Amino acid sequence: MSIREVGAIAAAVAAVAVMAVSCARIEPPPGGPPDPTPPHLIATRPDSFAQIPGFKGDVEFRFDEVVSEGGTPNQGTGTGDLEKLVILSPTTRAPDVTWHRSRITVRPHEGWRPNRVYRVELLPGITDLRRNRSTAGKVLTFTTGAPLPATLIDGTVVDWTTNRPAAGALVEAVLLPDSLPYRGIADSSGHIKLGPLPEGQYLVRGVLDENRNLKLDGREAFDTVRLAPGKTAAGELWAFVHDTTPPRIREVTVVDSTSASIELSQSLAPGQRIALSQVTVRTLPDSTPIRVTSVLPKPLDDSLNRRATPARDTTARDTTARDTTRRDTTAADTTRPGGRPGLEVGPGRPRARTEPSALTSRPPLSDRLILRVPQPWKPEGKYEVEIRGLRTVSGVTGDVRGGMTVKPVAAADTTAARGADSLKRRPPKTRADSLKRPPAKKGS
Repeated sequence: MSIREVGAIAAAVAAVAVMAVSCARIEPPPGGPPDPTPPHLIATRPDSFAQIPGFKGDVEFRFDEVVSEGGTPNQGTGTGDLEKLVILSPTTRAPDVTWHRSRITVRPHEGWRPNRVYRVELLPGITDLRRNRSTAGKVLTFTTGAPLPATLIDGTVVDWTTNRPAAGALVEAVLLPDSLPYRGIADSSGHIKLGPLPEGQYLVRGVLDENRNLKLDGREAFDTVRLAPGKTAAGELWAFVHDTTPPRIREVTVVDSTSASIELSQSLAPGQRIALSQVTVRTLPDSTPIRVTSVLPKPLDDSLNRRATPARDTTARDTTARDTTRRDTTAADTTRPGGRPGLEVGPGRPRARTEPSALTSRPPLSDRLILRVPQPWKPEGKYEVEIRGLRTVSGVTGDVRGGMTVKPVAAADTTAARGADSLKRRPPKTRADSLKRPPAKKGS
């Protein structure tokens, strides 16, 4: 083979490699004005609320342009970029999600089962090749022979640790006795509206899905409620971490001269009263008992021992303050929920938004106790703390024990203070100071 033929073959191989690389990734066409609009869903297949006995095809979402398949491929594990945006119910396995340029198809890994109600939810987040992200989702409900569903479950998921609604929480409604799980996502206010679902008895679970894998994992907070047939209101689901092990002390630290903080491995049952007879504090190594005045959860101790803030002096009037006798037209109208002055409700006018209903009152969860004693801790002293019959929020009772060492108080460094004082900047000399003559020396 001649050198010229070898060169021609090498050039052909290079051209094929360049074409393969260019075809491996779809890029938006060059030139033209930028397109800031996200992909728009134009059609779904099958139609929503369709009854299709013996359905064997794919659920399809069709867009008005080519959508991105993401940087993480779909492998049937639920970790692909498109797989994370699809919730298929009722199934416990990740669905098969396939990208077809301007179409996305979905089917269950185990195939379609007869006489079932299927719910396919496409979450917001579909992007085009210019990374324009869609903020709208779509829910497609159809049956493979079962009657059309009409049950709509609503409620609110609350993070009990923070006493706030859990935005984006995972919601599972398990149809009993077949244990068919229907799943959805709570909105930004923690509110859930899952359906339509088949009629029956449900076990509704609200989960703080921290890793976003659309299932309940160990150490994730959740709460459940059982709904009898015909019941649809789940109410408030106060999610907390469930643990079947007894509590234990993680650390005991000094707060001030007469108090210490006890950090526990689990949150305590709210409203639990800890009697002083349950608490023992001993000095080490002689095990001399020390009297205890109180042991309270940190939120309760803070409210009882909060230092009063000094009152603000209002005797001197601020002459630059705004005249409060005039009406503030920018303030919210408190005569109706969510209303504002000048915002009328009627045909062709915007409707006033109402605030979400307030949560019911529950004591906050806490995994810290504040222990107080009448006498100050001894410097460099060692103590042992024991609390008996401590109950967690999961209902598990146990005895806890831990040690504490009082750190010595560091002596004030006076040399540093003197050094800082010596470095203070002297005031600049004035012209009058520079004209002053220094005092004459004796004997001159």
